[in-house]
Amino acid sequence: MDADAGAWRRALDAAVTDPARLDPAALAAGAPAAVDDALRAFADTHGAVALPVLEALASERIDRTVRRAARVALYRLAQRGVQPPPRPAPKPVVERRPERAVRAWLSGVDGSGSRAVWVLFEGPWAGQSLCSLIVNDEAGVMDAAGGEITKKRLESELAGLRASQKLPWVEVEPARALAVVGEAVALHRARGTSPPAAFGRWERLFTPGELAPLPALVPDAALVEHAAELLELPEMAGWFLDPEAVQADALDLLQARDSQLVLSEAVKTEREAAIVARVVERELGPEARRRWARRLADMAFIFRSTERPEQAALAEAAAAALADEARAATGQPFARALAQRGLDVAAEVALGRVSASDVSRKPGA
Repeated sequence: MDADAGAWRRALDAAVTDPARLDPAALAAGAPAAVDDALRAFADTHGAVALPVLEALASERIDRTVRRAARVALYRLAQRGVQPPPRPAPKPVVERRPERAVRAWLSGVDGSGSRAVWVLFEGPWAGQSLCSLIVNDEAGVMDAAGGEITKKRLESELAGLRASQKLPWVEVEPARALAVVGEAVALHRARGTSPPAAFGRWERLFTPGELAPLPALVPDAALVEHAAELLELPEMAGWFLDPEAVQADALDLLQARDSQLVLSEAVKTEREAAIVARVVERELGPEARRRWARRLADMAFIFRSTERPEQAALAEAAAAALADEARAATGQPFARALAQRGLDVAAEVALGRVSASDVSRKPGA
């Protein structure tokens, strides 16, 4: 054995227990026949133990001469029944996709400006999670819940929702629901408040966004005059000004109605109308008008989505009139009806017939 062959054998023998000692470049410098002899002798000496070293030398990254000799040595061992254990089957590659909203639902808006939002997210491995929220147009996210859900459980939940909820529900494009929640998140940031802790696991899935502009609406004079009829609908029974804000006005109203003075019905009606006008002017300033107009526009969308075009047209007309600040709110039937109903409820509270907490229009009450 020449000096090179002896050095190769020592390096190969050492590589059995110390792979770092393997030096394919040294082998590549030798004559092909000498390299073949060295690897054959190495394989004969070590048998199965030599397999990892030979497989490393048979790699495509190794010099062609060394690679060929290593493969011949492996073949000879295989002929003797010495083979490496079968390689494990490659694991299927499963693409990890980002979570995305695949379905969504919105409820109508109640008299405090709150509505429910459901968003179904598809997870990175195709599992699904349902995020259930209550959002308010003055306070932001009010409540959050949800978690992983099966398709069968989702259908069961939806059936129960349709059967039990007082407000109408509609399925919407996920982008619309994401925007509604994004507006609620932005409201927290603008006001320096925090959503409930339970929203923490979902917050990364919603992008804060400013309020979308109201749709272009043109007030129809005839419809504006009849817009107060909306408040007769069951789903809008809770639409009225906050009774606490008009409590003093309600007492004035009760005194006017119970006055010991002999007053004509016309005078009593005039006094009551003046109280209502005072409340409208005070409680429906520019910001409040925009808020109620947006609630009406949202309800118009709900009505159209549930095939109620007449109610949708009334809601759009009332929204357009409130949004037009050139129109005095005191002359709008819908605004006056909001105030009148708020006064009537406040009067019931003052008479002890209902609880103030039960009829409060404050968010979360």
